[in-house]
Amino acid sequence: MCGIVGVIGKEPAAPLLLDGLSRLAYRGYDSAGIATLVAGRIVRRRAEGKLGNLARALTARKLDGTTGIGHTRWATHGAPTEINAHPHGTERVAVVHNGIIENHAELRLELESEGQVFLTETDTETVAQLVDLNLARGMDPITAAASAFHRLEGAYALALIFAGHPDLIIGAQRGAPLAVGYGDDEMYLGSDALALAPLTRRIAYLTDGDWVILSRSDAEFRDALDQRVERPIKLTRLTGASIGKGNFRHFMEKELHEHPVVIGDTLHRMIDPATRMPVLPELAIDLRSITRITISACGSAFYAGLTARYWLEEYARIAVDADVASEFRYREPPLAQHELGVVVSQSGETADTMAALRYMKQQGCKVMSVVNVPESTMARESDLMLETIAGPEISVASTKAFTAQLTVLAGFALTLARIRGTLSDEAIERLVARLMELPAKAAQILNDEDAIRILATQIQDARDVLFFGRGSMMPIAMEGALKLKELSYIHAEGYPAGEMKHGPIALIDPSVPVIAVLPSGPLFEKTASNLQEAAARGGRIILFSDAAGVDKLAGITTQSITLPDCDPFVAPILYAIPVQMLAYHVAILKGTDVDQPRNLAKSVTVE
Repeated sequence: MCGIVGVIGKEPAAPLLLDGLSRLAYRGYDSAGIATLVAGRIVRRRAEGKLGNLARALTARKLDGTTGIGHTRWATHGAPTEINAHPHGTERVAVVHNGIIENHAELRLELESEGQVFLTETDTETVAQLVDLNLARGMDPITAAASAFHRLEGAYALALIFAGHPDLIIGAQRGAPLAVGYGDDEMYLGSDALALAPLTRRIAYLTDGDWVILSRSDAEFRDALDQRVERPIKLTRLTGASIGKGNFRHFMEKELHEHPVVIGDTLHRMIDPATRMPVLPELAIDLRSITRITISACGSAFYAGLTARYWLEEYARIAVDADVASEFRYREPPLAQHELGVVVSQSGETADTMAALRYMKQQGCKVMSVVNVPESTMARESDLMLETIAGPEISVASTKAFTAQLTVLAGFALTLARIRGTLSDEAIERLVARLMELPAKAAQILNDEDAIRILATQIQDARDVLFFGRGSMMPIAMEGALKLKELSYIHAEGYPAGEMKHGPIALIDPSVPVIAVLPSGPLFEKTASNLQEAAARGGRIILFSDAAGVDKLAGITTQSITLPDCDPFVAPILYAIPVQMLAYHVAILKGTDVDQPRNLAKSVTVE
């Protein structure tokens, strides 16, 4: 959600901080600010709204200083106003914060009784006031910060600078990611490696509960017990050039057009070219002993997990439970040692999914994560990590990361089927061949974008839209509905087609588009019957299918999108692409902010 950048440098810090914040804008935000040390004093510039407003404030009133911190805020406590924008602070200390301080109310009462004066509605100012009181009592900055950290409850990442200390930034992490970057007599702090990509490739990550003391040339890590610890420096693959839009209007448009490459790269990582069989990294898990799988995730990643449930049950013949992480973590289901937990997340930092992972571990399960960031907290805490080779995904609405997750999970399902002996090698080879056809077929869909652009004109004025699918296509219907509501702000719902007559049919009239994701296959006729019922009640039937399916339902559809023929096994991966494209083009017609839809954040690191 919020983004943090810190710099102890040689050049003016403000331009570096502003550039770093621009690389974190994909996380979602509604205000932004920067604080630097100018002649030993803390000076701030803050602005409501987009980073352009902050840039104009910096142009109007230049901000000097080579040490500073910056922040993009996604409001949780207090309205998204300039006064509530970070950094918060006093004359002695300034703080930026990602997360929630859960005991801020009681701390605020205590601090106010000690004479500290609050100026904002935020929970973050509690941290600044607590450190300030410690400084006023004679503590040095490091002791003052450490003492404050022990008082805080909740999930947070923090960065602090101190008046009169130009060679010092202190960071802390509990439940929200924070990375340290190493330069040449310069040090950096950021919410993730992407923010630091133009500055350095040498990155170290704080472990949960860590805090860190940055000087001009080094970082000293402390654990939750204040003991000095070492954290390894890793070389990130990210570069400053890896997040540009190229010739596309939006990041989402660029990322949609990267589907073929991402699917291909992910398959090349998972498929042995010599044997044409799926392979996994060296395992810390004996998959032969697994008797049940529990999948947990949020948003589109959960729909990827739901799709995997169909694959795992059909092909690997293993029982699978799937639940959204925000419910799973509080449901506290009984788990057994021979169960495998699977968590799915683009960022690898999603707060509810992290909590689900930790619950699984507490119950004695081995845990496998499917993530796009191999250095993420989720990857580090898992017993097995499968990486989606999607590259940076900047648009808030997930596109290429979703198809990469599906591709990885499809490969995992075939691997488990082979280990359990539920599919022959010949059957697996046939399904792998169908996977290997996907990049070309994805490119074929993208080349027919004009048809989807025309379809979008039929959707843009709708108030409500229903998506239907059966079997492994049901989660794709849900993904299509989620994308449409996220991007265009049109109310949309995805349902199992067989559930239509148990409620949703009451909504159907000529003003409600009914979109079916329906490839030819064993469930085609059943779903076609559901669509006949909708058409009989005046529903506007819009069909995504192959040529044979389009021909069969030509009598009831108002518009159809013809997609390449494909095996039912790979259909969810292929059909995800056009429903995402439809949402994109509807949003363009409605004039919404495609890359940063209102109220949404890319990386949800708070509950």
